[in-house]
Amino acid sequence: MRTYTPSAKDITREWFVVDADGQTLGRLATRIAKVLRGKHKPTWTPNLDVGDHVIVINADKIVLTGAKSEQKLYHAHSGYPGGLRSVPFATMLERKPTEIVEKAVKGMLPKTKLGRAMGSKLKVYAGSEHPHAAQQPKPLPDHV
Repeated sequence: MRTYTPSAKDITREWFVVDADGQTLGRLATRIAKVLRGKHKPTWTPNLDVGDHVIVINADKIVLTGAKSEQKLYHAHSGYPGGLRSVPFATMLERKPTEIVEKAVKGMLPKTKLGRAMGSKLKVYAGSEHPHAAQQPKPLPDHV
């Protein structure tokens, strides 16, 4: 019995849309990361990008549980001494709500070239409109 390994021509990609309105950030991010990696497919292979495209809408309505909305900080460092900048979750939600979801999902993907390719299939939008209607995205199933 030979092991089946899909090739590039065998990979079919679907488009899914997820409404983040009222959803918990971490739980939503794990579902999205699973689809981007392709682990929901029976043909998943660790060394290939077999995942699907995911569109996230209403990223500005994402929620955190407990007191995390007051305590969570996003850090960035310029590389210079004293160059650490910390931005609270509430400020980040006002200024760049799409970056909150992107950082959560991309943190769950591999830190390799393959992981960056998987992360490029994620499209996040603050409002309920997206320009990907031509791809005919389907709603992401709950069991994924």
